[in-house]
Amino acid sequence: MRYGDLAADSIGADDDRPALVLLHGLTFNRQHWAPVLADPAIAGSNRRVVNFDLPGHGESPRRDSYRLTDLADVLHVAITEARLARPVVAGHSAGGVLATAYAARYPVRGVVNIDQPLRVGGFGEFLRRSKPVLNGDDFLKVWDTLLGGMHVDELPPSAQELVWTVSTPRQDLFLGYWKDLIDPPEQADEDNSSYLAAIRAAGVPYHYIAGSPVEPGYRAWLEAALPDLLITELPGSGHFPHLAHPTEVAKVLAHFAVSAR
Repeated sequence: MRYGDLAADSIGADDDRPALVLLHGLTFNRQHWAPVLADPAIAGSNRRVVNFDLPGHGESPRRDSYRLTDLADVLHVAITEARLARPVVAGHSAGGVLATAYAARYPVRGVVNIDQPLRVGGFGEFLRRSKPVLNGDDFLKVWDTLLGGMHVDELPPSAQELVWTVSTPRQDLFLGYWKDLIDPPEQADEDNSSYLAAIRAAGVPYHYIAGSPVEPGYRAWLEAALPDLLITELPGSGHFPHLAHPTEVAKVLAHFAVSAR
């Protein structure tokens, strides 16, 4: 089905529990949530879950702008059309920062960020150095380098297949979704800090799920920004905790939704 401009799957029924909104990572699509959705904690709950294809991904149309604030506005139109009142928004990777930006702008009952750091750091520097390549015919070399650091080999075989086959690494997606990280680089860190400040002011619960131990300096920064932050570490997941440990992630989502009433 489609809500606003976004293709989606909707399962479960509306009740007094907050609905779950699921957002996948860059180049992937909503199929990446299949292992989590199949877990009894979600599949057996009959709670409303809407799993979106992000703009330009899967069956959702491309856009001229993939700026984060624009994406949040597009998502809000879809969430409103789906009649989801203050959902819990969960996102992996690029979907995690979108979930964060969305929660800073629109009412939610909680945020689950799956392995998306909110300080640009070395990743931003890498993208800036790679800008000439990203703009050229060899742009996939940048993506291949990043995939090499995501530890896909640590995933179960079925999850590895999802990563390799359910992906559309297009140049327009890289240039569009990463534009906020490149031009200018300092702005992305400022924006993310302002998003967290807005989430803290609104008293919105925030849960960070990491696929490896969280670096102490980043943990301290995140906990200073969000004193009530919850962190779950699932080592051995690489960049894909929801694929390596779908049961653990499903339990977090199920508990988070209930506790966020």
